[in-house]
Amino acid sequence: MKQKIKTRRKQRRKSPALPAYLFLLIFAAPLAHGQTPPSADQTIYVHTSPLSASGVNIRKFPHQVQVLRSQDLTQNGVANATQALSQRAAGVNLVNSQANPYQPTILYHGFELSPIQGTPAGLSVYINGARFNTPFGDLAIWSLLPSEAIHSLSLEDGNPVFGLNALGGAINVIMKNGFNTSGGQVELSGGSFDKLNANLEYGKQVGNTAAYVDLNETHEAGWRNAQSSDIQNFYGDIGWHGPHAALHFNATLANSNLNGPGSVPVQLLAADPAAQFTGPNNITDKYAKFSATLDDQLTAKTSLQAVIYYDNLRENLTNGNGANDQPCGPGVNAGYLCQGGAGGSLSTTLGGAPIPNFLPNANAAGYYSYAQLNLNTTNTNGYGGSVQFTNASAIFGLKNNLLAGLSYDGGFTNYGAAGYIGGLTSVSRFYYTPSGIQSPGYLLDEPGTVPVNVVIRNAYYGAFISDTLNLTQKLALTASGRFNIANIALHDQNPPDPNAPGGGLTGRHYYDHFNPAIGATYDVTNLLTVYGSYSEANAVPTPAELSCASPQDSCSLANFMSGDPNLKQIVTHTFEAGVKGTLVGPLESIIIYNADYYHTITSNDIEFLQSPYNPISSGYFGNIGNVLRTGFDAGVHIDFNKWQIYGGYSRIDAAYRSNFIEHSSNPQANTNGDITVVPGDHLPGIPQNIIKLGAAYQATRRWNLGISFAAQTSTYLYGDPANLTPPLPGYFVVNLTTSYNISSALQFFGGIDNVTNTKYYNYGTFSPTGLAGGVYVAQAPNYSNPRSYSIAAPASVYAGMKYNF
Repeated sequence: MKQKIKTRRKQRRKSPALPAYLFLLIFAAPLAHGQTPPSADQTIYVHTSPLSASGVNIRKFPHQVQVLRSQDLTQNGVANATQALSQRAAGVNLVNSQANPYQPTILYHGFELSPIQGTPAGLSVYINGARFNTPFGDLAIWSLLPSEAIHSLSLEDGNPVFGLNALGGAINVIMKNGFNTSGGQVELSGGSFDKLNANLEYGKQVGNTAAYVDLNETHEAGWRNAQSSDIQNFYGDIGWHGPHAALHFNATLANSNLNGPGSVPVQLLAADPAAQFTGPNNITDKYAKFSATLDDQLTAKTSLQAVIYYDNLRENLTNGNGANDQPCGPGVNAGYLCQGGAGGSLSTTLGGAPIPNFLPNANAAGYYSYAQLNLNTTNTNGYGGSVQFTNASAIFGLKNNLLAGLSYDGGFTNYGAAGYIGGLTSVSRFYYTPSGIQSPGYLLDEPGTVPVNVVIRNAYYGAFISDTLNLTQKLALTASGRFNIANIALHDQNPPDPNAPGGGLTGRHYYDHFNPAIGATYDVTNLLTVYGSYSEANAVPTPAELSCASPQDSCSLANFMSGDPNLKQIVTHTFEAGVKGTLVGPLESIIIYNADYYHTITSNDIEFLQSPYNPISSGYFGNIGNVLRTGFDAGVHIDFNKWQIYGGYSRIDAAYRSNFIEHSSNPQANTNGDITVVPGDHLPGIPQNIIKLGAAYQATRRWNLGISFAAQTSTYLYGDPANLTPPLPGYFVVNLTTSYNISSALQFFGGIDNVTNTKYYNYGTFSPTGLAGGVYVAQAPNYSNPRSYSIAAPASVYAGMKYNF
């Protein structure tokens, strides 16, 4: 073992050195290189809780905050919140396991936020003060939210007031309304890959009443096979502002149909870059959310804020894969299918009947083209509310800002899952129902795994407080805390099955934790503020994770129900320190800068691990010990004359701090298929270096030009937490934008993404190879390399127009 560790350390990735001049250029920070720069003496306020009235001067807030306003989301013409975070926010990178451009996973300082089941959430998201993470899996499905209707978006570190899952931070979104958005705009655009987008927004105020509405439709065929996207969004707000109170009602409606070809073996990519590996891979979502917010200035120093909400998400997932069920081989089970092939237990359908070997003839390469179709349905109702009081009364003559409140977030979910055995087409590798078999195929009946019919109830309670006290004009102290309680109950709706493993799906889970935070800021000068803080946050296992926590009864990413051993909650301990400021430079330029260091230890981290009993497409959630995420962000935004320039650099070191053994398709696994993770191994998917640069130039009064650069270093593949294989290569991408104002009402815009047509990948993992559960690939019949990538978009162009009225 000592020799093995020594050899592996030689393989460990070395961070490329940055040129000294580049480091000096960008060493300042991400606070505002993503926002339109204010004047040097303008005060920026940040929200210290999800409810919008809780603002404090950013210079008095001892954490990093990055703000994107609506104009920052539309720099490339069409608003896109996730792309704006990727291009502008420090410490953020995207991975795309589904290979659909509208389903990226956001990583911030190594903490993940995904729209896809199977990724533990490390960020909390709020929309107008209401929780956006779904009750079932804490997902954040950005395709449900029209980016054009976003007024501002902030990414905040280290604030426990934002509740569960704020391990790495929180994203707080404020939507537009008729008071902050006046008039209408029609936007039409199109581009490569048959992309079409249409958006209409209109806001109007009449006296103390105002209304806003946004309608959006997006279609894209994609740059790969089976990669189409169709999305429809609606957002509306009606508001009333009185002498001391404001009341808003808003609604969000969405419908999406997204196909993702997923990752593809590298030898298949070399033969056909547009290919998918197996299919179908489709997710449809229907979403409705309604909320009401109240802000009441009770006295000159005291105010009340409240929000209530209800949402419903209906999601259907269809997923085709190579089957773990293969011919049993000679012997007593000859003529039937067995789990894992020869030597495995019989594959059974309803009533325990064995599934026959209905494709008895292998192809010329020796493959039996069996496939499994996973179908699941999720109907989730989320509801809840929050109330807080704020008070700005002085304490012993010292300026003070206090807030305290309560929150409740509940969920009721009906979840169903089924698996079917059929065939896999030879060229496109698409699931089909062979002739003579009832569609869609043989229904798998595997006690404890599928089929599934379960009801889940979850209730999250929170009590929070935060206080910022100005000890002097220069020194401010902030202390905050939140007590979280979580109750999760699962109720199996299927009749008892004597063949099912012990435990079943029914179970109850209780968690609680108090998260404190304390920090201070000090204004060294009017142009420089230093700060430091300590904070804690926690995340409880989601119903999806609790119901899939046993390696013996694993689940696929499309099917999460198989017994529910208890998992431990995740707790983070974060130290943070930095500097920030605004100054006036040469030529009356305004320079906004910030540098931030963070050190986060996570205990009882949760990961989705591959099952040793069904390694082809199944896994389970488990606690894997401690993880360290440490690094720093630096950036600068310069605004002068006709130029706006931003630059940012992030260093992220995310490494395991505990030993654990994981079953893996990793080609370097031992003879049992296991790999050993040791302290110091880096987490997959997280680059150690991220660089973001950009500039906008006003060439004439009507014509604007823009360029942006994004680069990141290599990342280890998902499935390689032990860092045994070469990493996924890094990349450098250049984008160009332009716009021309025909008049104050009419604008044309366009751009080129990936202008150099760089070939790069935004996700990497391993796929099974060989006859034992592998998939026959006609385009690369002898493929043996298990490395599997999602290829990013090649060079693409787009153009559009905006008409204001």
